[in-house]
Amino acid sequence: MTDRKCAGCGKIQDRNSMIKITREQAHNTVVVNGDSKTFGRSAYLCYNKSCIETAFKKNRLQKSLRTSLPEDLKGKLINEF
Repeated sequence: MTDRKCAGCGKIQDRNSMIKITREQAHNTVVVNGDSKTFGRSAYLCYNKSCIETAFKKNRLQKSLRTSLPEDLKGKLINEF
């Protein structure tokens, strides 16, 4: 199954068309769009600003990844995507 749910809007889409945010288990760092070999908890977001804003506003990424997020991650995601 390659469909994943957006942490922002809840829409189910193909995982290749979404932003993947992973908390690496080995280093406990947050990686954006890591490769498939990155092992850890992951959350997905649509490629739009409103989903990114909603996910951060309602702390959905922090809950999904079970970790605190870097302060600059939201700005980085909005500017990059």
